[in-house]
Amino acid sequence: MALVAGPVIAAGELTFSPDDINAWPTRSFEGETAYRVIEREGTELLEARARQQASAKYLEREIDLDETPYLQWCWRISGVHEGLDETRKSGDDYPARVYVARKTGLLPWQVESVNYVWASSQPAGSDWPNAFTSRAQLLALQSGESRVGEWVAEVRDVRKDYQRLFGNHPDHIDGLALMSDGDNAGVDATAWFTHLAFSSSAEPPACP
Repeated sequence: MALVAGPVIAAGELTFSPDDINAWPTRSFEGETAYRVIEREGTELLEARARQQASAKYLEREIDLDETPYLQWCWRISGVHEGLDETRKSGDDYPARVYVARKTGLLPWQVESVNYVWASSQPAGSDWPNAFTSRAQLLALQSGESRVGEWVAEVRDVRKDYQRLFGNHPDHIDGLALMSDGDNAGVDATAWFTHLAFSSSAEPPACP
């Protein structure tokens, strides 16, 4: 994902509604994950429906981690991908992922990204390099079927995760994205996202 730096956003909270995210550009890897905004019980959600496809919604923007170091969101999935080895190219599929990226040079591939994933096989809390590039590191926040079908709130200190995975402590990132994908293993999944934000507070969002 090529990211272009924009103006630094410095605020106590930077929020992205499902409508905002749905309007972001789409980066296709294999076909088009179907994104749409739906409403359930009075809450707007972004639905991502992947049928052996992979495309991401992404935002290119420089976000100040001194002001808003915490990335937070709520997510829910319909099911996991059974029997995948997620450390291999053939198993690099996730029912849901949210990721952040920072530019490390002028060339498009000079980007380091932290991918927060709902893993199917890798244990929660584990991390590993993406099978296609070590410049993308994956971190399993949830794993397996134990919480399938329920909303889960996440809060991450982005700088701490970059320190853990890349050994650096950035003062900003250059973009973020989310997706549901199933192209490498030919699998299907549906994910829902809401309450995506950068915040100065580590307080988790109140999920639907």
